[in-house]
Parts: sequence; structure tokens; C-alpha cells
Amino acid sequence: MADCLFCKIAAGEIPSKKLFEDECLLAFYDIDPQAPVHFLVIPKRHIDSAAALKETDAELVGHIYTVIADLCRQLGVADSGYRVVTNVGEDGGQSVGHLHFHVLAGRSLAWPPG
Repeated sequence: MADCLFCKIAAGEIPSKKLFEDECLLAFYDIDPQAPVHFLVIPKRHIDSAAALKETDAELVGHIYTVIADLCRQLGVADSGYRVVTNVGEDGGQSVGHLHFHVLAGRSLAWPPG
């Protein structure tokens, strides 16, 4: 999608601090971190949100969670714990209309979230 911020980041048109990249995913650090470790994982293919996922996206979502687990091990936060969040729609706090997963770690995370 031409005007999508995350599509532009995935295409390399906007720089990011990359953690991981393959043919279908990109992981990069959040520019406004809410925890000592805060990165995003996005599919390179535009998907509006988790609400737009289809059964055919099951392999992609599984790959996203595998990459998240691997990155958390590499960053040394897997044992202490981390949170994975995807927001859907305005009331859910989604600020960019592209499926993305926030991964937060490195501090105790309160529940319920804000």
C-alpha cells in the first residue's frame, strides 16, 4: 500500500533499526520505546490488522511468533519474560493500519495494561 508507513519501512524507503529480516518479515526497534526492550515485527505484505487475517495466514502468524521467540532469546529476555501485543482498530490503540506485533521486555509489565 503506497501510503502505509510500515510498507515504506519494509521496502527500505524509510530507515529503521533492524533486528531481523527475511523474505516475508521485518523486525525493528520501536522509535518510542515503552520498555527497555521494545521492537516491532511486521509482515512485509500489507495486512490491515489482526482482524483481516485469514486461515491462509496461519503459517505467517506462526513464523512471526517463532521469530519473536528467537529474538527474545538472542536479546536475553526470554527467561525473564516478555509481552507480545497487537492492537486492532482505533479503540484498540492501533496507530498504524498495518498488522504489527509489539514485543516489550526488560522490566516488569503491569496488568491490566493502560
